[in-house]
Amino acid sequence: MSWIFALFIAITSFSQPKPAKLFSDHMVIQRQKPINVWGTASKNEKLTVTLNGKTSGGKADKEGNWLLTLPAMEAGGPYTLEVKGKTTVQYSDVMLGDVWLCSGQSNMEWPVSASKNAKEEIAAANYPMIRHFKVRNTVSLTPENDVTGGEWQVCSPSTVGNFTAVGYFFARDLLASEHVAIGLLNSSWGGTHVETWTSGSSFFSTPEFASMKSKLPTSFDGLIAERKKKAEELLARVQGTLPTRGEVNEYKMMDYNDNSWAVMQAPGLWNGNGLGEFDGEIWFRKTFNVPADINLSNVKIRLGKIDDTDSTFVNGVFVGATSSYIEPREYKVPPGVIKGTGNVIVVKISDTGGGGGMYGEPGDFYVDFGVTTLSLAGDWRYRIEKMYNATAGVDPNAYPTLLYNAMIYPLLHAKIKGAIWYQGESNAGRAEQYRTSFPLMIEDWRKQWGYAFPFYFVQLANYQAGGGTSSNGGSEWAELREAQTYTLRLPNTGMAVIIDIGESKDIHPRNKQDVGKRLAAIALAKTYNKTVAYASPEIDKVDLNGTQAKLHFKNVNGGWKVDNKYGYINGFELAGADKQWHYARAWIENGDIIVMSDNVNSPVAVRYGWADDPSDLNLFDKSGLPVAPFRSDTWPGKTAGKSFNF
Repeated sequence: MSWIFALFIAITSFSQPKPAKLFSDHMVIQRQKPINVWGTASKNEKLTVTLNGKTSGGKADKEGNWLLTLPAMEAGGPYTLEVKGKTTVQYSDVMLGDVWLCSGQSNMEWPVSASKNAKEEIAAANYPMIRHFKVRNTVSLTPENDVTGGEWQVCSPSTVGNFTAVGYFFARDLLASEHVAIGLLNSSWGGTHVETWTSGSSFFSTPEFASMKSKLPTSFDGLIAERKKKAEELLARVQGTLPTRGEVNEYKMMDYNDNSWAVMQAPGLWNGNGLGEFDGEIWFRKTFNVPADINLSNVKIRLGKIDDTDSTFVNGVFVGATSSYIEPREYKVPPGVIKGTGNVIVVKISDTGGGGGMYGEPGDFYVDFGVTTLSLAGDWRYRIEKMYNATAGVDPNAYPTLLYNAMIYPLLHAKIKGAIWYQGESNAGRAEQYRTSFPLMIEDWRKQWGYAFPFYFVQLANYQAGGGTSSNGGSEWAELREAQTYTLRLPNTGMAVIIDIGESKDIHPRNKQDVGKRLAAIALAKTYNKTVAYASPEIDKVDLNGTQAKLHFKNVNGGWKVDNKYGYINGFELAGADKQWHYARAWIENGDIIVMSDNVNSPVAVRYGWADDPSDLNLFDKSGLPVAPFRSDTWPGKTAGKSFNF
């Protein structure tokens, strides 16, 4: 009779209507807009949806797809959302409020748990009216009808650690002002280009990119086969064959002989250390001796950050594991494990995509004895255990449109209040083209959703990317910031300037609180019509007269504030007709900024903060908002003519 029971289960499962994965307990639905509910069912199955006393009916089409629409409703809840067909599905604790799409790359994906004051922020995160849905990272060559996974989570100390930090701090300020449920629809992926987030219908209809359409493959089979071949060639070059299970079991042991292993410098992602796009599992070993007369009762191993996950051993003893690529590793070594000489630290690293290995600054890698340290930077021996290349997911930047198809298109039926965006680091190498590609994506999303929702974004922070300055070959990051500023020409956009809160040696600033707060100020002013300072001072006019430049600004909230007790303003440069840039003095005079340089008698152009890492900028308005970097010249930049290709 077991086959009868199995058949019954199969029939019951098939006949149950399946709303899209975006629907779950605790979800937030956009208020004041028609409410779409959609999914799959048996072909031609009759269905009804009910929410807050309102019902809509219809039936699935011949493929089993259905979409029903309820009338717009005001904020409120909690409600039960019911979908009824041959069987009934119910979702509880459903709220009507404002849904904000949170998208971009790693600085948007960055979780609360890795942000500034994370422990205190998590403990205080009792905001049940804030809800979060993380769209599972997926790629597709064609538009998908549904996301591959995710669930709505209610904000609490037990859940908030995995929320997008920028989105959470943004939502917290909106909630304090508006007192309605805030839903964070987090569709972000670290290291991604803007082109992968744009639809094919818009991307390939743009003259600049139209010729690329014929290069887009119809399947990933060829790419996967090519990656597999490269991985096999890499393995043959590095070590010949994969090890047996018996060999691997010995790798963590103190007395294992690793003399035949290849050598790699750490820190440094292995992608830049001769392993290319390798994804898989690699063991690393390093031997160290302990200085004389050192107390070994309180020893810690510190390994910077590891992409993606690690398991770490000292002299064969397991000391810890971490599964996040953004968390610094710190493991306590049990007493008695470390000896005077011949100690071995072993790290097994697994990487499923993108960069892999140990990364950070050399000073982040050391044995901590409490009173002294011993560096672990330098040569490490390594051996590959397993390759993922043949089956690993395709890189989201391999082709345009991949993330739009898999992580944006499935959301289009869901109404949203607006979008916040933090991305651009991965596009800095072709910043000039970003003037086209970024506005193209914004207009594309609005077209696909069917209305011009607010779109607020973050300008790149200061970061020592490549050491670029005006006098050192130019700055890609400065040009990317300029492209972001140009994007403000689109209606209903806003830009949070954070040039004052970056970290020179870390592309991920930990201060996500101020990022969220500045985005929230824009939304409160432009979307919710509150009277708050939200726009950074913006250059309005440059008067070049004789030996000086006089700069007129707008949006100077309450006047100027210079973060220097002597009133000196940093970050200005002048150039003459020879296009050679020189440091310039600057001061406030009758509300304007006067700029002069002893080395430029007749200035023709002025720049402010024009560098990858202009970390000394100190010009703010009295509301605390910094002046965004800018230039008055239009001379060709470092990224002129550099274009997207695949």
